[in-house]
Amino acid sequence: MPAIIRESKKSRGMIRSLNRAAVRDDKSPAVAHKTRTPKDPSICERCGAVYERKTWRADRRITSDLSAVADWTVCPACVQVGKLEGQGRVVLLGSGVAAHAALIRRRIDNVARRASATQPLRRVVAIDELGARGDEGLEVLTTSQKLAHRIVHELKKLFGGNASYSWQDDGTLYAEWRYDLPKSGKKARGR
Repeated sequence: MPAIIRESKKSRGMIRSLNRAAVRDDKSPAVAHKTRTPKDPSICERCGAVYERKTWRADRRITSDLSAVADWTVCPACVQVGKLEGQGRVVLLGSGVAAHAALIRRRIDNVARRASATQPLRRVVAIDELGARGDEGLEVLTTSQKLAHRIVHELKKLFGGNASYSWQDDGTLYAEWRYDLPKSGKKARGR
């Protein structure tokens, strides 16, 4: 009778962990894949972000020693802003968008500022008004999917409304947020 060899859970986990098929080993954002890897250290000419140890950072102070050895270049986010292209597209629709446009724009700016403080490759590229008079809504173009997702999440948290997300094959995110004001006035009964 042949001996039955049982695999323990530990060995199956090890086998699964060694299977790296279809897994990307580089976790950098899609915007970084479109440009060449800069020399370490590098400083962005436009925004002042510093590339060091394979990461762009906005909180690094530029000293005279750093500027003497650094290569001056343009970061991937500044390239995207210059070309008006992005990885995230947010469309804001509904009657509440036109009514609260200033508050919505301020919230978008706050979310973008908070995101770019730690990760300077996440920025708002453009905010455009939809419709002839801008009363149909807003369209926001961002340099990253995550920032677009975060903007919709924060607006939904603040106002409510409905959100939908659609990830495209080219690596972009299309997000739509609909916010309609509640209808005021009560209908008279029996008249």
